[in-house]
Amino acid sequence: MKQGGEGGVAVPAGDDTSLEPGHCASLNISLRKIASARLPTSHATFTTTVFVAEDGKEHMVISLGDLQAEPAPLVRIHSECLTGDALGSLRCDCGPQLREAMSRIAAEGRGAILYLRQEGRGIGLGNKIRAYALQDEGADTVDANHQLGFPDDMRDFRLAVALLCELKVCKLRLLTNNPRKVASLSADGIEVVDRVPLQVGENPHNAGYLATKRKRLGHLLKP
Repeated sequence: MKQGGEGGVAVPAGDDTSLEPGHCASLNISLRKIASARLPTSHATFTTTVFVAEDGKEHMVISLGDLQAEPAPLVRIHSECLTGDALGSLRCDCGPQLREAMSRIAAEGRGAILYLRQEGRGIGLGNKIRAYALQDEGADTVDANHQLGFPDDMRDFRLAVALLCELKVCKLRLLTNNPRKVASLSADGIEVVDRVPLQVGENPHNAGYLATKRKRLGHLLKP
C-alpha cells in the first residue's frame, strides 16, 4: 500500500493489483458494446460509448485521449442522478461533480467518466423520490433508505471494473471522495495509484446531506 499523493488515502501498490488474463470473465458481468460516437461539449469533444448489461440497463463511458498511456488516466465513476445531473437539483452534489470531472479530464487531455445507471445509490428514481419525501420530514439520507427497506448503498462497482476491462484500463487515478470505490476497484484488480478529491457543489440545501455522507458513509469530505 502507498499513500495517495493528493488524496491522502492509502491505495494498493501496483505489483499486487494488476489484472490477470481471464479476470474480467470471472466478474460474471456481461457487457455488450452498442455504439461509439463523438460527443462535443463545452469542456472538450469526448468519445461516448454505450454498453448494455444482461439486465438491459445501458451504461456509458465518456472518454478522452489515450487511456493506456502513462501517467495513469484520471477516471470518475459517476452514478446516474437525473435530478442532479439533468435538472440541477441542489439537494445533492452530483451535477457539480459530473461537470467538474468533465472539466478536469478536459484540462488533462485524457481520462474517462464511467456513467453507471445506478440511480439513487442503486434504489431507483421512484424510491429516491420516496426517500426525499422522508428527508423532508427529518430523516437523513441513510435513515430514509433504511425506512424504505434498503441498505445504505446498493450500488455494484463491479460494473465499473467490467467497463474498465472493456477499455483495457487496469491502472488509474480515481476522482472520488468515496473510499468504498477505491476499495472495491482495488479488490477486483484495478490499481488505484491515487485518490483525487472532488469536493464541489456545497450549498445550504445539501449541507445536511453532505454531513451525512461524511459522518455515516465515510466520505472523505472537509467539514
